[in-house]
Amino acid sequence: MKIGFIGLGNVGGKLSGSLLRNGVDLTVYDLNADLVAAKVAAGATAGEGPAQMMGDCDAVITCLPSPAASDAVMAEMLPAVGPGKIWMEMSTTDEAEVKRLGGLVIAAGGAAVDCPVSGGCHRADTGNIAIFAGCDRDTFERILPLLTTMGRRILHTGDLGSASVLKVVTNFLATAHLVASAEALTTCAAAGMDLNTAYEAIKISSGNSFSHITESQVILNGSRDISFTMDLVKKDIGLFQEVANRAGVPLEMNPLMINIFDDGIARYGERELSPNIIKRLEDAAGVDVLAPGFPPEMLDDEPEEPGYEVIPQGRG
Repeated sequence: MKIGFIGLGNVGGKLSGSLLRNGVDLTVYDLNADLVAAKVAAGATAGEGPAQMMGDCDAVITCLPSPAASDAVMAEMLPAVGPGKIWMEMSTTDEAEVKRLGGLVIAAGGAAVDCPVSGGCHRADTGNIAIFAGCDRDTFERILPLLTTMGRRILHTGDLGSASVLKVVTNFLATAHLVASAEALTTCAAAGMDLNTAYEAIKISSGNSFSHITESQVILNGSRDISFTMDLVKKDIGLFQEVANRAGVPLEMNPLMINIFDDGIARYGERELSPNIIKRLEDAAGVDVLAPGFPPEMLDDEPEEPGYEVIPQGRG
């Protein structure tokens, strides 16, 4: 398959790198010419724009920062959609919006998939990230080899839009774990606990989480760098809130977290690294939550391996 990739930011740049590393015929496009040039130097072809890429490629992947950006790209791309063409939306987006845009693609004779990733930028870089895919089963079978090139664990979540719901669900949970870890570590620091010991106690106990073994490390290092910013967290938990609102679920924790990140953005700026939400607590408690021996950024220590489809429990 000839693949187009639009959006070469923190996540898209890494996912497209996995495709190039594994010999996929790849055309790339981004508003940042330097990002395009770097991928061309690695073996990609520079695309002229969304319409040309959809016309020339079998499938076009979008990995963009907002639903509005995806809408703008689709407006250019849609006239080139036809039978046999596939649109793969890897952005974190709204279920209703991906269904709307995907419906336009399907009406034009193409196929549409929402296939967001989960697991951190460090795993996107190595091809070991998880990928959710919402689409009909025939389309999923067509794109599965491509998904297993970019990711390790691939889950077919159901119809178009289902992957986007599950993506914002997992991001809500990751945010809840980050906020809880920030409170736990700050309390340990203020109580005079050794933070290296506190980290290990949480890691080996029922208090552990994916966020703790990743984000807590860069918090304690002081870099707080996971290549993710507060404005993106607010977008993601805002999308989760919209899903819950449409479903009539009266959430309690998520509105509080939205307020916490609104306050963090007001204090430190929307492009502040998201783990620095802990600074609100450090400032209030008069402590620095730092400890020696932790890395400044997360690196995936799993070797790259071929991906595979995850079968939901009870359906094997």
